[in-house]
Amino acid sequence: MADILFVMPAASYWTMKDGHRHPTGYWAEEFVAPYSAFTGHGHDVTVATPRATVPTVDMLSLRPDMAGGEAKSREEEDVIEAADELRRPIALSDARVEDYDAVYYPGGHGPMEDLAYDADSGRLLVDALASGKPLAVVCHAPAALLATRGADGKSPFAGYHITGFTDDEEEAVGLASKAKWLMEDEVRKLGVDFTRGPMWEPYTVVDRNLYTGQNPASAGPLAQKVLKVLN
Repeated sequence: MADILFVMPAASYWTMKDGHRHPTGYWAEEFVAPYSAFTGHGHDVTVATPRATVPTVDMLSLRPDMAGGEAKSREEEDVIEAADELRRPIALSDARVEDYDAVYYPGGHGPMEDLAYDADSGRLLVDALASGKPLAVVCHAPAALLATRGADGKSPFAGYHITGFTDDEEEAVGLASKAKWLMEDEVRKLGVDFTRGPMWEPYTVVDRNLYTGQNPASAGPLAQKVLKVLN
């Protein structure tokens, strides 16, 4: 049985360039699909957030038209309501890679607001990458890689093959023109090799111990790839 750390945002909004606070948090499917896969195989999950704040689900992600229908929406709500780990997170500052067998970062726009600038998250990501343990990051969560830059501006993730939520997908949801910056644009500046699949379709990239997924539909397939290493 493995212990898996879920690093999740504390942010419940994403600040637009005009100052508007766009309600957000974590994306339901990106928590539910991997959480269900890992716990379904008997693994333990611990949630870590900045200041041990209980993470907020983006309510948009639970709308039937976004979740894939009424039944899927109710199913995701039920998993979230039953997941006690979400209501008793540990502080991200207390999380140590050596205590876990894998680290997973779900997305949603929340990481754009806080994890992209969080030094504790940056430290954890650097340690996880160096550990050789599976490190999985999906959708908007690669924004957290921006916090891994050292004083010289360089990141240990430079040269890695990754994917994540694309500028085209951000444009399609109507937020690209409102955002202060776009995840794909900024993460590319780290020197990563960013690739992508078709919009909204599952697309994952594995490079050494780094596992990345493009969008919400990629979260479940990404978890399955990690499970093959853990089992």
